[in-house]
Amino acid sequence: MDTNLIYKLIGENLISIIIVSIIPLVFLIVYALLAILGELKISAWIQERLGPMRTGWKGTLQPIAEVVKLLQKEDITPDGASKTLFNLSPFIIFTGAYAGFAVIPFSSQFVPAGINLGLFFLFAVGSIAVIGIVMGGWASNNKYSLMGAMRSVAQIISYEIPGAMAILCIAVLASTLDLQLINNAQGGWFWNWFLFGGSGTWAKIWVLPFTFGIALIYLVSSLAETNRTPFDIPEGESELVAGYHTEYSGMKFAMFFFAEYANMFIVAAVLTTAFLGGWNSPFGDFLSGPIFGIFWFIMKSFFIVYVQIWLRWTLPRLRVDQLMYLGWKVLLPLSFICFLFISLFRMIY
Repeated sequence: MDTNLIYKLIGENLISIIIVSIIPLVFLIVYALLAILGELKISAWIQERLGPMRTGWKGTLQPIAEVVKLLQKEDITPDGASKTLFNLSPFIIFTGAYAGFAVIPFSSQFVPAGINLGLFFLFAVGSIAVIGIVMGGWASNNKYSLMGAMRSVAQIISYEIPGAMAILCIAVLASTLDLQLINNAQGGWFWNWFLFGGSGTWAKIWVLPFTFGIALIYLVSSLAETNRTPFDIPEGESELVAGYHTEYSGMKFAMFFFAEYANMFIVAAVLTTAFLGGWNSPFGDFLSGPIFGIFWFIMKSFFIVYVQIWLRWTLPRLRVDQLMYLGWKVLLPLSFICFLFISLFRMIY
């Protein structure tokens, strides 16, 4: 617990555990409101329109209006649905997303749960979302929902493998699965980030194509795992109405919506930690420290979220066969090649 400031200040007790558990939730709520506003404004900018302008100054209160609207909508459970599973599904999906925040190192002095298998834990709890999606799609007793759920299973499982291989490359470079130690290994200037091969001499230059490659592989895989365009076939509005959450309304739909934005930040945080130095300053000791660490970590992660939004409003949706081809016949072989050469580099240097 030496990397958790809350435990240092008030000790490891029930009150500190509650505080540490609530901080990520408060952050997630604020982040979700900003991400919704960013989604609306960025998409409007890309499509050369104004976007929301009437709710608050320049439309800045529009996310709050969206939340209020969802809270006020009628909560409907179809007669033919399996009611227990139908009602449980949104909570399981959100639980899986929120659990990932337990091991994310926001700063050198704050990790909610500093376990030494952080990367493994993230992939384990990330799979919980698949259970919730399948549960919701099957329990809805709707053919469109079931088809969306089956698409989601095929997609997420297919892209988890190259994504895991990419992160395994970082575990090889850092010789650890502890996210905080991975951050520590990237200290100093930005050329010490694992995106650029980590710390070392100019001999690392030959491994740069492979580190860039695994970063790109993980970015593409993360888009598929969060059901973001061009990998949004589980929702496929033009084909499946709304996919696995077709029958959901009100607060239950909001839970799906909330979990999607939570997962967007989690994969952005993993990308930031694994490749972009995490909470380390890009400029060595300049603007470094625990407080600046929070700033750098959030800014880097928000940039990745911006890229995710940017891609959604730029690229068309892939067909199912194209999606599976990309995952199994392109990304997976490339991830194995990158893993082979990065392991060789680590053995030599």
